[in-house]
Amino acid sequence: MPANFRSLFDLAGKVAVVTGASRGIGEAIARGLAEFGARVVLSSRKQEGVEAVAEDIRQSGGEAAAVAAHMGETEAIGRLVEKTTALYGGVDVVVNNAAVNPVYGPLLEAGEEAFQKIMRVNVQGPLELARRLHPLMAARGGGSVINISSIGGISPEPDLALYSASKAALINLTRAMAREWGRDGIRANVICPGLVETKFSAALWQDEVVLQRFLGKVALGRIARPEEVAGLAIFLASPAGGYCTGGVFTVDGGTTI
Repeated sequence: MPANFRSLFDLAGKVAVVTGASRGIGEAIARGLAEFGARVVLSSRKQEGVEAVAEDIRQSGGEAAAVAAHMGETEAIGRLVEKTTALYGGVDVVVNNAAVNPVYGPLLEAGEEAFQKIMRVNVQGPLELARRLHPLMAARGGGSVINISSIGGISPEPDLALYSASKAALINLTRAMAREWGRDGIRANVICPGLVETKFSAALWQDEVVLQRFLGKVALGRIARPEEVAGLAIFLASPAGGYCTGGVFTVDGGTTI
């Protein structure tokens, strides 16, 4: 029995890569990991966005670097891995949060281009980044892969069919990582948020009709805050979550009960 349970959440000396970290859930996770001692590499498509967050973390006493990378571009993912390795020599935690959803509406109105973009960024990107970071984590004795899915991956959300399909694929991809990489000391878990108050989901929670439709299914009767998702990510990244792998965790206020 450990003498200090607080130490189970200590991430001092750990290196974490967080994608989609310029705002919303990704930003909250990056800030949370840094507050618990991790050296954080923040990534998103635009350098200025993640640099602003990284600088704020540094001003608060944390250690952070910003590396722009588009998760739909294999070469950009490779550069992210290379720069992270050059900065810190290895990686212990990867949080695949970056995602896109260029269409909102029925399947009959969704084109091939939208499908390919969604799958490339939401599924192929996380796989590519995790595969490239696998040997770095294994070399350090193990690590933690945290993929951010959605409750839409458990049950398709209205007018979000392609996005929901990509998030369902990410759930099973995570479980496959857990099964195949466990012997390397690498854990893989997936977080499925419900509706969260972020810019990414603004079209949903800023529309009063749509919002009330969602809230009618939420046991807690409200939408989530980004830091409420970050808290679970900190647990899964830390020794406190050391026996959790292959888990599908919902942060949805009771929507999927």
